[in-house]
Amino acid sequence: MTKQTAQHQVLDPSLLGRPVHLLPIFAAQLRDDLTQSMRLNMHRRYWGGFQVEDVQFSRIDSATAPSSRWLSFAAPAGQIAFSLERKVLLSVLNYRYSSGAKSDSVAEVDEAAVRVTATEERLAVVLGQQLAGILAGRIEANLPETNLAPGARLPSGAAAAAEEPVEDYGFKPTTGAHPAKGAWVIVVTLAGATSGVTAGRFWFALDKQLMAGVLRGLLRDRDGAKKRKPAGPLAQRLHLGITGRLASKEVMLGSLYDLQVGDIIPISLHRADVLLEDSRLFTAAVTEHKGKLCLTSFEDAE
Repeated sequence: MTKQTAQHQVLDPSLLGRPVHLLPIFAAQLRDDLTQSMRLNMHRRYWGGFQVEDVQFSRIDSATAPSSRWLSFAAPAGQIAFSLERKVLLSVLNYRYSSGAKSDSVAEVDEAAVRVTATEERLAVVLGQQLAGILAGRIEANLPETNLAPGARLPSGAAAAAEEPVEDYGFKPTTGAHPAKGAWVIVVTLAGATSGVTAGRFWFALDKQLMAGVLRGLLRDRDGAKKRKPAGPLAQRLHLGITGRLASKEVMLGSLYDLQVGDIIPISLHRADVLLEDSRLFTAAVTEHKGKLCLTSFEDAE
């Protein structure tokens, strides 16, 4: 018998020091954004028969490269390339314009039996604009305001879809070149809304500027987590200001007016009152320590 050894991930020297291990966090955020957006009324007319099954980052190689056409969208912070499996596009087209739109299911479409139409090409652009807007919004939502040019921020995630029509995202689609080998892509896997069976995939490819924005947003979260101290018990984290009233004495108004500089008011120093705002919580003994008055021997005030 041959002994099988575990396959270890090969490190890319160009990625050392970059938080690529946190990319699943961004993928989970994007999955939530896409899921929420597909449930909106204006997007449900396209995606009502689908649900997001998985979102993952990957690197382009000969085995994972999609053979479908790529479109390129100019976002405010960079270029987003988009590719959609034709079987998914035809299923969306069938769901949108046929009787399939009346049910929450998508039918398998024979790609070879359907010729490419102008309607199909226009729908690919509309869906690309819609999905690229959600991705761009998620990238920018993770970045601090100081990393954005004035007016560059887009509405994030499903909020963008709810507030603006798909065609108003501002992305100008062009026929994009196939991403280079080794480029980062986001692979989104779709399943049937009712069947749960995998129905197809679409891809995003980010240019270096946008990919740097993704990593910068994740790096900010990592650095913030380092600075945050572990939360202790509430009693140790809750800070209150208390006041110690050492003594009080009542005097007649006439005697108060007769006081002169240097006069002495005799008082008896007993237990002091400890106040939280105007509430008397404790009494305490007054003592001296290294030239300072201190309170000790606290007792609950009755």
